[in-house]
Amino acid sequence: MLIYGNEQLWTGVDADRLAELIAEVNAFNAALRESGELVDSRGLVSWPRSVRVVEDAPVVTDGPYLEAKEHVGSYFVVDVDSERRALEIARSYPALRHGGGLGGGIEVWPLMEPGGSDL
Repeated sequence: MLIYGNEQLWTGVDADRLAELIAEVNAFNAALRESGELVDSRGLVSWPRSVRVVEDAPVVTDGPYLEAKEHVGSYFVVDVDSERRALEIARSYPALRHGGGLGGGIEVWPLMEPGGSDL
C-alpha cells in the first residue's frame, strides 16, 4: 500500500494535530503487527531519484517530477488472505480521516509472487 500525502499540508499542520495523527498511525501499525498482518511499514525520505532512458541511455535526475500535489510519502506491506481484507485495512488508515486533504490517499497494489506466475 502506497501512502500519498501533500508535503505543503503536512508541514503546515500544527504540532498537536501532527502528534495526534502520528499516535493514531503508530497504534494502527501496532494492531496490524499484533495480528500478524503487517509485514513492513516505513516512511520514505524525500526526494527520490528518477531513472529514465533518454536517447538509449539511462539518465538519473531528481524525481519523480510528477505533475501532482501529492507524492508517495510512505508504504506498508500486509500479508492478508484477500483483497477485501487489504481494502478494509486501507480504509481504516488513520490519516485518511484527517480533514483538509492532510490524509492524502492510499493505493493498494498486490505484490507479485516469486517467479511471476501471477502475471
